[in-house]
Amino acid sequence: MVSGFIHAGRRIGLVIVPMLAALGGSVVWAQTAADAGSVANAGAAPVVVSGTVPDEATRVAILTRMRELYGPGRVVDQLSLGAVVAPAQWRDYVQKLLSSHLRQVSHGQLSIQGQVVEIRGEVPNETVRQQVASDMAQALNPTYTVRNGLRVAVQDQSVVDQALANRIVEFEPGSAVLRPASLPLLDEMATVMTRLKDRRFEVIGHTDADGARQANVSLSLARAQAVKTYLVAKGLPADRIAISGMGPDQPVASNATEAGRARNRRIEFRVGS
Repeated sequence: MVSGFIHAGRRIGLVIVPMLAALGGSVVWAQTAADAGSVANAGAAPVVVSGTVPDEATRVAILTRMRELYGPGRVVDQLSLGAVVAPAQWRDYVQKLLSSHLRQVSHGQLSIQGQVVEIRGEVPNETVRQQVASDMAQALNPTYTVRNGLRVAVQDQSVVDQALANRIVEFEPGSAVLRPASLPLLDEMATVMTRLKDRRFEVIGHTDADGARQANVSLSLARAQAVKTYLVAKGLPADRIAISGMGPDQPVASNATEAGRARNRRIEFRVGS
């Protein structure tokens, strides 16, 4: 949630509540700002943007950036215009804060009070926790203070990671058809995810870099949907599973070798709120 700048008794700012069913989360997470707008995403919780801003240009700039990050279908516009005076370059600084790193925070709140910025929520590990706040601080001038209220959501995510155990969900080449050899693994994942009652999940598809990028993004989303469909058939509620397709944008190995490409063709499971 980003909640505003105080000036002359009036609030200027915005509230951003990225409630990622990973945004989320989680939450995900090495995406660049240039890639953010093209990442396919479906079934995720809304991102609410609210508060008071000084003019229509600022409002449009903020909403445009949020839609690039989360997709136009997820962003809920609750911004209003008010007779408030923004500090120098306020619009520019807010846009810098709205970076792709926010997608790594699930159940998150980003608060701007004057020149004090506070971010809260859950991230997958300590490295991400420190990196998100550090990147925010570097995007601002020294008069701003960044308070890091992020916490590592270790327990439930580690249970899911251990169940996956670095195994790969396999598909038929160039398609979203699950290979029979992958079904026992998905059965195990369904059992573990069912035990994590009231938790939301994000199923994220990844591909290697062979072929056209947009085709790979679409393929990764279709594969994530195939996994979701299977998990739902095993009894998991559909509204607890969001899906994303990252295409080739988040490799975990070199695409120069077949072994590396095989590792990059994967399904990721993230625990959200």
